[in-house]
Amino acid sequence: MKTYAPTARSYATHLWVFTALAVASCGEKSGDTGDAVPQPARVAAAPAPGVTDSTDWKNVDQAMGRTGKVQPGDVYKYSMPRSDLRVSAGGVAVKPALALGSWVAFKRTDGTAMAMGDLVLTENEIAPVMRKLQELGIEQTALHNHLLHESPRVMYLHIHARGDPVKIAEAVHAALALTKTPPAKPGAVEAAAEAGLDTAGIAEALGYSGQLSGGVYQVGVARSESVRADGMEVPPAMGLATAINFQAAEGGKAVTTGDFVMTAREVNPVLKALSAAGITVTALHNHPMNEEPRLFFAHFWGNDDPVKLARGLRSALDKMDVKHESSL
Repeated sequence: MKTYAPTARSYATHLWVFTALAVASCGEKSGDTGDAVPQPARVAAAPAPGVTDSTDWKNVDQAMGRTGKVQPGDVYKYSMPRSDLRVSAGGVAVKPALALGSWVAFKRTDGTAMAMGDLVLTENEIAPVMRKLQELGIEQTALHNHLLHESPRVMYLHIHARGDPVKIAEAVHAALALTKTPPAKPGAVEAAAEAGLDTAGIAEALGYSGQLSGGVYQVGVARSESVRADGMEVPPAMGLATAINFQAAEGGKAVTTGDFVMTAREVNPVLKALSAAGITVTALHNHPMNEEPRLFFAHFWGNDDPVKLARGLRSALDKMDVKHESSL
């Protein structure tokens, strides 16, 4: 039998054919098409770890009547600013982004979702909203003030729910329909608003930077430890981060308000630090009901030089177990 012994020329020929086939195959997979070669549909890249794909929430968006935004920790959050209200406090017209923002945040778990929120209500809206929420299975966990001496009077209703996120959204939407909360404007883009604040000076004095929204400089500071409720971890984006807001006031001053999120042992050191800095404590209370560790929320108000206020707020943060900005 005659055996086949490839010559250098025949080997090169076979190698060229193999290479050409391989290149053609790679061209089809990479999308280099020809009319006669159908291409497979491209698969969208998976969301990065820890980020919720907003397309997962389209049905919830429809039920809420507005579009939410993805937040860290797989949280999907809706904002419902009370731009219909004309509230003044301490002689300052309060912008919605400063202290008049209703919100509700969702986190999926085991085929259902947990929801937490805070609804800004006038006094005559409280009773009908609570009745509607109770009728539709949404729990109320707190009802209280955040500000002092504001006009008209504004109250804050904190809510909690666990179950089908669409059903929860439908219930919140039905409750909000009993208020004068403005509906979302399809396709609306928030106009940039001048803050009139030394935001760099505030960030340096506070030790944390923030972002501008609706003419207000907003800063969030997360706690160091994890917080759990109903057997699951609750991310800071569900209302468990200390919130510090600044709005420009007359004479180069600023007003600041928000809430410190504290454990029991931190409450009095924080209150003393705020008072020593000339910042008024306006409320002390719970927001959720079954969180671990147990948390308390101190609301505040200050009207002074913005950098001076930031230093005073930092002195209160120093009494708490919070994450440093570099670790956020």
